[in-house]
Amino acid sequence: MLFDLNQLIRPNIARLVAYSSARDEFSGEAKVFLDANENSLGSPLSKWYNRYPDPHQKALKEKIAFVKQLPPEHIFLGNGSDECIDLLYRCFCEPGKDNAIICPPTYGMYEVSANINDVAVKKVPLLDDFQLDLVHLENAVDANTKLIWICSPNNPTGNSLHRMDIETVLNNFKGIVVIDEAYINFARQKSFVQELADYPNLVVLQTFSKAWGLAGLRLGMAFASAAIIDVMNKVKPPYNINQASQELALKALEEVGQVNDMIKLLVDMREALAEVFLSMPTVEKVYPSDANFILVKIRDARKVYEFLLTKGIVLRDRSNVKLCEDCLRITVGSEQDNTLLVDAMHEWYALNP
Repeated sequence: MLFDLNQLIRPNIARLVAYSSARDEFSGEAKVFLDANENSLGSPLSKWYNRYPDPHQKALKEKIAFVKQLPPEHIFLGNGSDECIDLLYRCFCEPGKDNAIICPPTYGMYEVSANINDVAVKKVPLLDDFQLDLVHLENAVDANTKLIWICSPNNPTGNSLHRMDIETVLNNFKGIVVIDEAYINFARQKSFVQELADYPNLVVLQTFSKAWGLAGLRLGMAFASAAIIDVMNKVKPPYNINQASQELALKALEEVGQVNDMIKLLVDMREALAEVFLSMPTVEKVYPSDANFILVKIRDARKVYEFLLTKGIVLRDRSNVKLCEDCLRITVGSEQDNTLLVDAMHEWYALNP
């Protein structure tokens, strides 16, 4: 496969001159900052939040690069993975002309962001075992297909997609393949991040929201060739990652051991929760999961969902999603959360024998 990034970039993006601040033009250690019209007297907070953050997030990228064992120039940081998703459409898809392929059931923001950017969406549903339909996928690609979105482990089904199938797509598609690995830390399958050198058309998304427990910071990561990262950096707002998020993420990256302990505990609780649900009388199936949630096929799923809401327990009702009929997606909670959920389910069965 001959991959040519220049053929994919929108012409207006290729011509774009990125915003540049005075600090982009300066190298060294400055003593006085009088360039950005900040409040030079400080702020009500103890930190120096009167100053704009590093637009390139250099310190944070260097730390992530050390953890991931790849050069910093292969890393893009977004205001959540949703910003990365939006930027990929804006960089590579001509509105009203190009299209992208999604494989439902999958993460909803791929389609929402496409609609916002006036990019047509082609849907290639997963097979009944929640794996890629390679024949349908190949037939769906046309000259204007720029992006293929693959979520693995998949949301909302929880399973990892077969690695060889993903590699087949990477080897045969001339556009960009985006593998969303938001839940990869909970999976047995290894990440595609280390495969960037083999696939110039690969973009891997990861996040601090799941295993790292930092959903409130809104910090997503994209890993790709330096050329793709350069395009994304050209289009992003100059200060898309705030100073507090950069500082807190750096601090979190010092606690890899604690995060690994949490991952192990969540996986253990995931398996235990799956066993409990399998023993319930109206549960038809608990699908295998490589994520921090389980997908449960249950009779009267909507009624169960609504009953749990009356108990202050919020799940995700996926029963109206194709291939997920009568299914509830259940995040693995704390031990107390899981106990309250199971107790509420027993109460449901007592009221609905």
